[in-house]
Formats: sequence, C-alpha cells, structure tokens
Amino acid sequence: MTSLDDFARRKLVALESESLRRSLHESVSVSGQRLERSGSGFVNFCSNDYLGLAQDPRLKAAAVAAVERYGAGGGASRLVTGNHPLYGELEHKIAALKGTEAALVFGSGYLANLGAIPALAGEGDFILADELSHACMISGARLSGALVETFRHNDAEHLRTLLLRHRGGARNCLILTEGVFSMDGDVSPLPDIVALGRDFDAWVMTDDAHGLGVIGEGRGSATHWGVSPDIQMGTLSKAVGCYGGYIAASRSVVDLLVNRARSLIYATALPPAVVGAAIAGIDIIAHDKALCAKPVANARAFAAALNLAQPQSSIVPLILGGAAAALAASNLLAEKGLMVSAIRPPTVPDGTARLRITFAADHSSNDVMRLADAVRVDVLPLMRDHSR
Repeated sequence: MTSLDDFARRKLVALESESLRRSLHESVSVSGQRLERSGSGFVNFCSNDYLGLAQDPRLKAAAVAAVERYGAGGGASRLVTGNHPLYGELEHKIAALKGTEAALVFGSGYLANLGAIPALAGEGDFILADELSHACMISGARLSGALVETFRHNDAEHLRTLLLRHRGGARNCLILTEGVFSMDGDVSPLPDIVALGRDFDAWVMTDDAHGLGVIGEGRGSATHWGVSPDIQMGTLSKAVGCYGGYIAASRSVVDLLVNRARSLIYATALPPAVVGAAIAGIDIIAHDKALCAKPVANARAFAAALNLAQPQSSIVPLILGGAAAALAASNLLAEKGLMVSAIRPPTVPDGTARLRITFAADHSSNDVMRLADAVRVDVLPLMRDHSR
C-alpha cells in the first residue's frame, strides 16, 4: 500500500465514522419519476428533472435527429470547430425566454459559473455572495482574485451594510445570489438586491438553475419578480431535461465571455444530441405554462397535507439535523419504495442534514399523498426529536 492509498483510506474511515461517506449507485430511469435501483422500483422524489422532460419523446427525437445530422461529438472547443449550428438556435431561444439580448451555452452550469465570474471580476474588485450560494458560485468568486465577502442569507440589509463598507474602495462590484436556493427551496428577494445593485453601481448575477421551468411561468426568478438582473446564469440539466449551462446577458457581456471565460475557451463543445434536445426542452418551457405550474402545485399539495409552510418552489426540505438521522429517514422511505436522498455536510451546513424532496410535473396526486403519508409516519417523529 502506497502512502497515497493510506491517505485515502484514512480519509474514508473518517467520513464513515461521521455518516458522511458517499458512494455511487446505479440507477435506471424507467418512465416519468419511476426508477430502478438494485432490482427494486421507486418513485423518485430527489430528481431535478422538474418537468419530466428527460424522458419526453420530443426531446429524444430531437437528440436522434441531431446525431444523424451532426454526429455524436463536438470534436473540439467552440472557438475551434465545435460550434455546430444548433448552438446559435439554442442561444437565441434562451435569450428570448430570459428577456436578454444574448445568451452563451457552456458545458455545464458549474462551468458557466466557474468561467463567467472570473471573467467579470478580478484583483481590485469586490464580490458579495449570499452565504448559501451554490458551491460553483463560491468557487468562481474565489478563482477571480477579487475580495470576496458573504452576506447573510436573503438579508438585503446586511448586503447594504457590506456595500456601504467596501464598495467605495473597489473598482467594480459583483453581487451573487440564487433565484431559487437549491437546498431550501426559498427564493431570493431579487427586487431589493437589484435595487441595491443600481444604487451602488454593483452588477447583480443570479444562478437560476432551480427557477427555470418552475417559477415565473417557467421563465424563472427574474420574471417571477419582474426585475432584470445584469447576468442570469442557469442550467439545461434540470427542468430542461438535458445537460449544459448558460449565461444570459447583454450582447457585450456575452461577447466578453466568449473571449475570457476559460471554461468555455478550453472545453470541448457539447455533443449535438444534447444541444438539439435542449432546444426542444426550451421550446416546451416557453409555450406550456400549465406544465411549468405543476411542480410547485405538487409541492404545495404535499405541504398542505402535512400542515407545513407553503413552499415557494418545487423543493421542500425536511431538516433532521445529524447526518445519521437523515440517512435513517431516507432508508425508511426507501423501504416503502420512495426515493428521497439524504443531503449531508458539506453540501449543507453542519447540523442541518436533511431530506431534500423535489416535486415534478409528472408526479401524480397519488404519488404525492403516498409520500405525505410515509413522511407523517416515518420522518416527522425524527424531526420532532431533532427539535427538542
């Protein structure tokens, strides 16, 4: 055994002792929100496929057509030969949906944040991020070389205090927040944040990965609030049902990212099948408001059945505290054929391990009530124990 193996094994033992070790499980999506794992069938309540489009025949047909026309792979970065014609069509449709001049597609949402933030801010600049912003936003901010501070979650007054303290000494300022927060499902107070951005000449960037297709008639958090952040980031791998990420902004900002975003410049283009399917997914979101309303409606039906606070999005967290308790709750639901993953640190802060339940358009009312009944029996008692 090498010293590297010894290092890895000691780390794994430590993770195991804290109920934080993770492993990969082969899962097969059967249809809708049904999946198979280890020979057993489950109703899936932890997918981000909010509209059920990953299995939609229209997206599958678009993917096949793209393969037949353009082949299986991108072949090179977009700035070399990988910028196949489907990219322009997809970016045009994203910009129209988000109400911006232009859009730019990246290999993933993570890559979009990792590339865009350092391209917009650097040494001498100031970045303020909501403390619960996604890890890739924080990573992008740290890579930039700018001064980085976090403000208390969804606390516009704390944000104002930090702007008053630091904005005057910085060349440029960038404010980072999520439209819908991925672990708690709450929405950012964007009107207040955008107003502060205008008052302090600070650029506001939203990560709307969990807002697109779900709130604002499917157009996301900016439409939900009726505001226009300077930069809207999002993903094609959740409600759109495919893979990839994007930045929607002005034409000049997008053109700058083409020249400066390292995660775009040095990454191979997405396969044509993925881009073709994403075009079909964006078209569905743009035109089917009833479909986009269903995830939140299902989440609210679940919450009403359990007398929980009404959710603002399709995400409902059940906080259990310790990692072991969250795993136990997840296992109890799995025994009843309900798949809800335990979310543990470092994904969430210490002491806030949870079940993160996500509702989709293709969950039936029977699915929702079946989960509510199981949570009432198996999970709520564990939550009460945590609250004591």
